Amino acid sequence: MKITALLLMMLALLQGCASSSDDEFMCGSVASYITPPTADNLYRVVVTHLDGQAVISRPYYKLTAGKHTFTLAELIESPELKVKLAARQTKKLDIVVEREQRYHLAAELKVDKTYTGLNSDYWKPVVWKQASYECVFTDKMG
Repeated sequence: MKITALLLMMLALLQGCASSSDDEFMCGSVASYITPPTADNLYRVVVTHLDGQAVISRPYYKLTAGKHTFTLAELIESPELKVKLAARQTKKLDIVVEREQRYHLAAELKVDKTYTGLNSDYWKPVVWKQASYECVFTDKMG
C-alpha cells in the first residue's frame, strides 16, 4: 500500500517536471516580413533592437512568452510624409508575447494632420495582425 502511494506520488512529480520542461521549448513569434496594407496607412518596419540589444534585422523572431521591447525604424514611402530626414527616428513597442502566436509589426502613418519639419509624431509602431502559429524552440537556447 505504501509502495503504491509512493509510486503514484513519484509519477505525479515526474509528470509535472515533464510538462514544465516542455513549456521551455514553447514560444511565440514576432515578424516584420509581410508588407502591411498601405491602404490602411500601414508600412513596413525594421527591427533595430530587441530587449535593449542591437540586432541584425530578421524576417521574424522566436521568443519566450512574456514582455519584449522592440525598437523599430519605419520604412514609410508616402507623398503625404513631409517631415525632414532628422525627424525619422526609431520608436519602441512593447509586446506581451503569448505562446503559439505570431505578431506582425508595422508603422502606422498618422493622417489626422500634416506633419512637417522635425515633428516625429507622424507615425507609431503597431501590431497590425495576430495569428495562431505553431512555435517550438529546437533547443533551450532558441
